[in-house]
Amino acid sequence: MNKKIILIMGLPGTGKSTLANELHNMFLTDGHLCDWYNADKIRQEYNDWDFSYDGRLRQAERMKNLANMSENTVIIDMVAPLPEFRSIINPNVLVWMDTLVESRFEDTNKLFVQPENYNYRITSYDSQKWAKNIYEDVTENIIDFLLLYT
Repeated sequence: MNKKIILIMGLPGTGKSTLANELHNMFLTDGHLCDWYNADKIRQEYNDWDFSYDGRLRQAERMKNLANMSENTVIIDMVAPLPEFRSIINPNVLVWMDTLVESRFEDTNKLFVQPENYNYRITSYDSQKWAKNIYEDVTENIIDFLLLYT
């Protein structure tokens, strides 16, 4: 299978984890191997709650390393407030959750830079609809790849 890295990013409270969960379940239900890395759960595993620039940079590198270790399609859900953090992860598919103007965390609001390039800009809380669209596009590309090279 042609592995994909899907980054679902946006301010806290925009629905990243809800969408990631829905999308992850669609992959698994259809028998596709897929790993999901939630930034908060990974921070908890590493006991690393440093939200300074260096802490956020370390988290982006950690998420990229986890994605690289997997042979499966990977879903990463994290704020990724700056373009350089998104570049570290270098996703095949970038999903921008643009459902809030600002979050409850003022420091994150000030730091956050809206992405200029993305595959999906999600503007409504409808995780089932959006997950279905993303899933169909990603798996269609995987099927096209397999047909082309088999």
